[in-house]
Amino acid sequence: MQQKIVPDIVERRVIASVTSDDTVFTAASRMAEANIAALVVIEADDKLIGIITERDMTQRVVAKGLDPNTTPVSDIMTKNPDTLSPDDSAGDALELMQTRKYRHLPVAEGGICVGMVSIRDLYAAVKTALEDDIHETEAFVFGDRYGA
Repeated sequence: MQQKIVPDIVERRVIASVTSDDTVFTAASRMAEANIAALVVIEADDKLIGIITERDMTQRVVAKGLDPNTTPVSDIMTKNPDTLSPDDSAGDALELMQTRKYRHLPVAEGGICVGMVSIRDLYAAVKTALEDDIHETEAFVFGDRYGA
């Protein structure tokens, strides 16, 4: 059975966020407080408009010598990011993330972020699914399910 992003991989929840006017320092502080590596960027009506990651901060602020206290999130965020739907399959999500080299993708519904999926979440789900398939195959081959 195909696993869906929500609820099989991640739960629907309010996601940590910043606005485009917040500073990179504010975003970094929120990430540190929540022990996460990515934040969604939202407008006043909670609509998803971007994503900012630790990698963005490292490559677009620190490596360029910019001041995180004055650099707005809007200067370094990825605008209009790719998103997943809650009904997307884990396999399709993993393929998208591998192809585009993403580590995090927002899960959106009606323009509102309802979850965030990481590549680790997907690898864990695929690993579990493969292990289940192996157990079912072993049961079939050795007759555990068929009275042999």
